[in-house]
Amino acid sequence: MSTHTLSVLVSDQPGVLARVASLFSRRGFNIASLAVGRTEKEGLSRITLVTEVDDANVLEQLVKQLNKLVEVYKIIELEPNSVQRQLILVKVRCTERNRSAVLDVVELFRAKGVDVSFDSVTIEATGSEDKLEALITMLEPYGIIELVKSGEVALSRGNKSINEKHRSALQPGR
Repeated sequence: MSTHTLSVLVSDQPGVLARVASLFSRRGFNIASLAVGRTEKEGLSRITLVTEVDDANVLEQLVKQLNKLVEVYKIIELEPNSVQRQLILVKVRCTERNRSAVLDVVELFRAKGVDVSFDSVTIEATGSEDKLEALITMLEPYGIIELVKSGEVALSRGNKSINEKHRSALQPGR
């Protein structure tokens, strides 16, 4: 199976995300990662969606189905070299003895400690999935108390922009 990252511009309205997610669900496809947020353009949100499919034709059909939704303005598949990041927060057990070792790992991964208590440290890190998995692996020996990971967010590299390239598609009433 190959992984595909889709950037979907949609109307910033209640229920749009549910309709997009249910389209995948009805067809039996898993969403590996999902992140949604408002864009720089009022009234628009961007859904960054990662899915795994084994056939390019299947992906094409999914995109065609998404395009049929009235609230969807534009869909692009991001190239593998696009800028893609995730965020994690990890709460790690630590003692006075090993706190500096935990913080050394944090520094090595250019992460930061965002909360320190007597028996734990909460760490914030951003990066590729591989980088974050490596960080988790390094922190596991200390004891991970809690972990939360965001969905992937992504943008094309350089001056490419879904908004500029497809300005006419973003006008109300298309």
